[in-house]
Amino acid sequence: MPLHIVMDARRIRDFGIGTYIRSLVHALGEIDTSNRYTLVSGPAEVRTLSGLPENFQKAVYRRTDSEHSDNLLFPIFLKRLAPDLVHIPLNRVPLFMASPYVVTIHDMANLFYGEEETSKLRMQLRQYRFRRGLQRARRVIAVSDATRRDVETHMNIPPGRIRRVYNAPDPGFLARSAEPEERLRIMERYQVNYPFLLYAGNIRRHKNVPRLVEAFAVLREQLAAYPEYRELRLVIIGDTISQFPAVRQAVVKSKMEHVVRFLGFVPFETLRCFYEMAAAFVFPSRYEGFGLPPLEAMACGTPVVTSNVSSLPEVVGDAAVLVNPENVFDIARGVRDVLLDAGLREDLVRRGKEQARRFSWERTARQVLEIYVEAAGKA
Repeated sequence: MPLHIVMDARRIRDFGIGTYIRSLVHALGEIDTSNRYTLVSGPAEVRTLSGLPENFQKAVYRRTDSEHSDNLLFPIFLKRLAPDLVHIPLNRVPLFMASPYVVTIHDMANLFYGEEETSKLRMQLRQYRFRRGLQRARRVIAVSDATRRDVETHMNIPPGRIRRVYNAPDPGFLARSAEPEERLRIMERYQVNYPFLLYAGNIRRHKNVPRLVEAFAVLREQLAAYPEYRELRLVIIGDTISQFPAVRQAVVKSKMEHVVRFLGFVPFETLRCFYEMAAAFVFPSRYEGFGLPPLEAMACGTPVVTSNVSSLPEVVGDAAVLVNPENVFDIARGVRDVLLDAGLREDLVRRGKEQARRFSWERTARQVLEIYVEAAGKA
């Protein structure tokens, strides 16, 4: 008998979680024509959910998951939909959420790297909700082995209820590159006519962006004798700098104001173009549940320098230069090797494309579908 699966899709337009929801939903639409799906989102998100088969329908819910009342009202709303199973695609499970449900945990950054100004009581409440949401789930989907170990170790979730299911790059990054004229037009629009390093992602404490800026300052000095990199810039795509004083201070202290650019969020085609045109993608994060941006860069044929900690070695394999994210000079060393060693660059581009193809949303969707059946008790 087919299942009725309800998914919370309210964050479908977010930077990272949104990619997960969009990609998983469309992949499920490709492989599953028997089960019935209801996607819950706000009015503004409904347009993002177009182009799905007939067994997918939408339900509008106007509250966000950050409202306190959502802990009670969202479970009541879900009960009216009469689901066999609910999928919460990130660990913000309402306190009064009814079983059965599946939750995807992408990382534990909010617990390991919470805001410095967060009070002890608020952190304890966050930990309680975090743990409660996982403990009451029929199944917990962890996006990497590193995340799975974190869930077991810090949340005391029985291993038998955790399933590791990898994310994958957006298929658009694996598609044929844009025409040279289109890339040139995008670069001209942003007035980029120089070689650049690229970072793409949110700017949070664990993302280590201030240390990236410091490493870039060191690298600029080391490359002063190389004419092709005399105009090298650092381009950061994601959050705006105004919200993050530590990053702004690092730029000022390093005297890099004239060579570091913050572009905020950009459209998909623009992001892909920046990936393709970057001299290297640098991602020295101190903690990642999965770490999708390095794979996106690899899919676009860009050599990657990333951290040797958390899930990142698991995800990039032998297709990236790994560095110590706590060491400014090691980060600079890794980028310098990529820029100056043509053989290494060529090898990284080849291996990177192969590594990116090892992950696919079709495979992810099939594994998630198996978990749905298992969690709903219909196996």
